[in-house]
Amino acid sequence: MNVLEELKRQAAEQAVDQICSGMVVGLGTGSTAVFAVRRIGALLAAGHLRDIVGIPTAEVTAREAERCGVPLGTLEEYPIVDIAIDGADEIDPGLNLIKGLGGALLREKVVATAARRFIVVADDRKLVDRLATRAPVPVEVISFARRPVADYLTSLGAEVVLRQHDGVVFITDEDNVILDCHFTGLADPQAMADRIRRQPGVVEHGLFLGLATEAFVAGARGVITFNR
Repeated sequence: MNVLEELKRQAAEQAVDQICSGMVVGLGTGSTAVFAVRRIGALLAAGHLRDIVGIPTAEVTAREAERCGVPLGTLEEYPIVDIAIDGADEIDPGLNLIKGLGGALLREKVVATAARRFIVVADDRKLVDRLATRAPVPVEVISFARRPVADYLTSLGAEVVLRQHDGVVFITDEDNVILDCHFTGLADPQAMADRIRRQPGVVEHGLFLGLATEAFVAGARGVITFNR
């Protein structure tokens, strides 16, 4: 395991330490969140946790959880999530986030909103002074509306790129497409979030504002905790 992966593992495992037996836990998606899923599975297998129900934020997360022995449920069965643990693509000083480069932003935001505590795990490369300075803002869109939404997002100042994987249009778990919107930083993320949502055909965007309660961020000095 290289240094970066080790940092991700440390951050994820410290977040998992917040979980108690009997909790409903939101299981995030991505390279950092997968360490949390694996740690939960190991603690269940060792008997240190019990009666955990995981709510996965993507099909790939569900498969990993099943492989690790983490029991799964749905929001229909468990509408209130005790703790959600997920990664982020950018984190600003107010714990506002950009998420969605892994393609699961819609389900991730649903689970984060349902959670009493939403813990972000990341390495310190994800810390920024202003959102959208490094990562694009992903916008999930129904395929039928792709062109008019792309034109609208361009009018907001974004350089819009249709997400593809290996030359094929990326399709989300909800059968939508993602338009990655490249800005040169957002002075007012809330205003931009509101403007994005006004356009018909937009399903959700990757600006997670006011949702994270804590962040466990790993770097050269170890894991540092931030609270909102």
